[in-house]
Amino acid sequence: ATEQRKEENDEYKELMASDTAAKEILKWAKNRLNKFYNPKLYVAPPKKELSAEERISVNMGGEAPPTEAPGGIAGTGVTVLVQAFEHKHALVQVKAAPPPPPETWDAYAKKSQESTGVLSMIDLLIKDLDKEMTEAETEEKDSQAEYEKMMSDSAEKRTVDSKSLSDKEAAKADLEASLEAHKESK
Repeated sequence: ATEQRKEENDEYKELMASDTAAKEILKWAKNRLNKFYNPKLYVAPPKKELSAEERISVNMGGEAPPTEAPGGIAGTGVTVLVQAFEHKHALVQVKAAPPPPPETWDAYAKKSQESTGVLSMIDLLIKDLDKEMTEAETEEKDSQAEYEKMMSDSAEKRTVDSKSLSDKEAAKADLEASLEAHKESK
């Protein structure tokens, strides 16, 4: 039971870590889409705070130190989203000039409905992740409570069983003593 509980707890921790990373990536993607579709809602990344030495250097005409790139996608450390196909085939083929764009009939008009659809789908995915995380937390709490109850019940049962065993052994010893006494009296 303890081993199974440890496995369940490990699965819970893994689920929470992956869901948290996915949620961060979705928030980052939504912010990037907001940069294009809704510039008013875009939140720029925080600017690096310069140390006293760096501020003096910049004020004297020097260059500011480069800001460190965030680790992976949205600072999550996830770096697996790479388009390897482009890199692999770029070496083999020489790219020809693209064809001219097709002629259009209407002037450019911003399509706001498409952007809200994509953003609302991302919101829906984030809500689904929140819901899954909440369910996992509740299930983890319930499982832990059940495990603790089972362990206390088991300890109580062992105590009762050991007391019962010692009582039975004492009764057996008394019966054997009375049997011996009865045999001697004959």
